[in-house]
Amino acid sequence: MRAVDMSASPTRRAFLKGKVQEVPRQRPPGAGSEAEFYDACTQCGECAAACPEGIIMKDAGERPFLDFNAGACTFCHACTDACDFGALSPDNEWLWRGNVGNSCLSMNGVNCRTCEDHCDQRAIRFQLQTGGRAQPMLDEDLCNGCGGCSMACPVGAISFKKIKPETEARAC
Repeated sequence: MRAVDMSASPTRRAFLKGKVQEVPRQRPPGAGSEAEFYDACTQCGECAAACPEGIIMKDAGERPFLDFNAGACTFCHACTDACDFGALSPDNEWLWRGNVGNSCLSMNGVNCRTCEDHCDQRAIRFQLQTGGRAQPMLDEDLCNGCGGCSMACPVGAISFKKIKPETEARAC
């Protein structure tokens, strides 16, 4: 899978509406492309009501997104089951992965491994550097994008990027 950093690029829809500062949000598991989600989501709020973790919030457009400051996603698919309008489908792959930013305490000489401690997938490791620093190494193959590391980070150094699935080669 190829990673695409979504933290700095607006969606096409936002660009065409003149909202170049707007960046894509992590929609609940089961959401397809942003355009498909916008077309199917009725802003009913059933997915948020069904979420046992309480991490589904509404954005300015009243559409649901995941707020990892409130907790981590367990991928129980209660939100997907609650969606009667097809905006969330269990067939859609979750394509978000963690990304550690430069404000990470360990990268700045402070001994912190909170994200590693909260990563059930064991996707975060630290590589010792000179000067008492440690470089966080995130394995995208192990990361499931649950947000546990982000929720735990004391300085909010973890963001998320969307990956693109590999496409299969097709015969002409």
